[in-house]
Amino acid sequence: MNYYQEITLLPEVEIPLSDIWQRVFQQVHISLVEHKVDKNKSAIAVGFPQYGKASFPLGSKLRLFAKEQAQLEQLNIAKWLSRLEDYTHVKGIKPVPDEVSYVSFTRKNVKSPARVELEMKERAKRRAQKSGKTFDECMAELAETKPEQSNLPFIFLHSQQTKARSPGKSSKYPLFIIMQERESESHGIFDCYGLSAKANDENTYGCVPHF
Repeated sequence: MNYYQEITLLPEVEIPLSDIWQRVFQQVHISLVEHKVDKNKSAIAVGFPQYGKASFPLGSKLRLFAKEQAQLEQLNIAKWLSRLEDYTHVKGIKPVPDEVSYVSFTRKNVKSPARVELEMKERAKRRAQKSGKTFDECMAELAETKPEQSNLPFIFLHSQQTKARSPGKSSKYPLFIIMQERESESHGIFDCYGLSAKANDENTYGCVPHF
């Protein structure tokens, strides 16, 4: 990745930073889908330079990365964020500095508390039927294996497919993001969130400069 463009999120008293992240990243995701180079494959990646370093887990800055300046020019992210111009500041495209480290940002699948609770109840019912124990006894036993809640940063997004298929159904889902440091740049592929894609093999990652 040789070029980048930085977006600063500008929260206000009545609109928290988490809400602005949701609106901004939703537009970024849609723009990457519109400019995808293959099925669920993006030539443009995202980076979170303040990940884990600010009071808000993702900070207030988002970077878009590309190999060619023309790719960022063609995306024209300012157009996609035009309705959010009061809450964002989009800088010009710049070359990536010479001295950088490399990281990968990847989506992490995390079950919601409601999903975890539902699955525990279903397991407890099956265990009670097989063992003869009561449902409450089985729930107490399973509590020891209950997964801890994730402390990874996440952004709430809306599934465009769910909204189209089932207008009355909730389309909201959390996109959990994990950052991992890499020793060197790995030329893996990126999905249409701009994150390192699951299609990469175990030794290949979609990496972005971190500075």
